[in-house]
Amino acid sequence: MNGPGGYLGGCLAALDDCLRGTFGYTAPATLLWREAATAREHLSQALTPDGQAYDLFGVVLDVLAQGGMHVTLA
Repeated sequence: MNGPGGYLGGCLAALDDCLRGTFGYTAPATLLWREAATAREHLSQALTPDGQAYDLFGVVLDVLAQGGMHVTLA
């Protein structure tokens, strides 16, 4: 994911760090998530390493919200 100031990470932990660190992002901000329906379709059926299903799309939205990012789904 790229955003204002550059790279925002390649995993949830990196994204969380970037939202709370000094990497160019300052809250509040708005993310326009294009093709959100496609992302939701595929990320809502993610599996943990031990095979348990979880909603990665929802987890990403939560991490973004906790970091002060407003998300517009398009």
